[in-house]
Amino acid sequence: MSTATVGRRTPTPEPVREPAPPGRLRRSWDKHWYAWAMVTPVVIVLSVLVFYPLARGIYLSFTDLTEANQQRELCTPSITGELTCQANPNAWEFVGLDNYIQVLSGQIGQFWPQFWTTIIWTVTCVVFTYGIGLGLAVLLNRPMRGRSFYRVLLILPWAVPGFVSAFSWRFMFNHDFGVVNALLKAVGLDPVHWFDDKWTALSTAIITNIWLGVPFMIVSLLGGLTAIPAELYEAATIDGATPWQKFKNVTLPGLRPVSMTVLLLGTIWTFNMFPIIFLVTRGQPAGQTEILVTGAYRAAFEGIRNYSLASTYGVLILSILLVFSVFYRRALRKQGEVW
Repeated sequence: MSTATVGRRTPTPEPVREPAPPGRLRRSWDKHWYAWAMVTPVVIVLSVLVFYPLARGIYLSFTDLTEANQQRELCTPSITGELTCQANPNAWEFVGLDNYIQVLSGQIGQFWPQFWTTIIWTVTCVVFTYGIGLGLAVLLNRPMRGRSFYRVLLILPWAVPGFVSAFSWRFMFNHDFGVVNALLKAVGLDPVHWFDDKWTALSTAIITNIWLGVPFMIVSLLGGLTAIPAELYEAATIDGATPWQKFKNVTLPGLRPVSMTVLLLGTIWTFNMFPIIFLVTRGQPAGQTEILVTGAYRAAFEGIRNYSLASTYGVLILSILLVFSVFYRRALRKQGEVW
């Protein structure tokens, strides 16, 4: 008797699914968790001190918020001492682009006069600060007796607080007691009312800012000069190059990376240089020497405080500097500079 054996089909095991590879952020955390841990406090501090105020300022520029309409409710005490509150019909509200339209069209504020004053102020200060700083840096880079003493002496203005320098220079240009007018009298010239004319008042602020800004240029350019190989100057000497040719063909190209950086920083700092204008000229005469940052300050903290107008000024200032930085970077790239 034969018995047929029916074989059982062996179940096919299911393929084991491999876990999905971790994302880019997870891989970065696993590999550099210590860097993330050290950066996190900085990000938190920047968020509180920079990013939130920036976002808040941008938002306020789309409102009509002032000191007079900032309260949503008006509360008055009753005879029994209880407060009765009702909605403020003139409370601030969202107005969209109205502030920008009114500012740029000149309906409110003095944007365009202050803008052109800011441009003149910035260009003049940066050109003279860089030129004087470059000349002094080249002189101090040469071997000479007392070079360390001269370096310290020329850097001293940088160590003096800005408001102290501003008050000192304003007193020096005082009509009755200033040193400048005393020198003019000593040589037989009439004293000048420095703060009664726009251009003489602006010149006092420019001179003050140049005095404060030259030390930074000297230190930065001296660092760039020490990085230029001495062999280049030796080769130029062997080829019979004159001092001017050495300066033009060796020094200036060697200083180009440093120069591009300090010119950008100098432009941004000077564009936003609030204390010199505010403390030296004080906007005299009749607000003609105001620049954009002082205009924003006066809108926010003088008279009926117009917070929306000051925020609009701030956003416009930031936009101008961002556009300038973008075009500046493109110009550097066209010249072959990596930045």
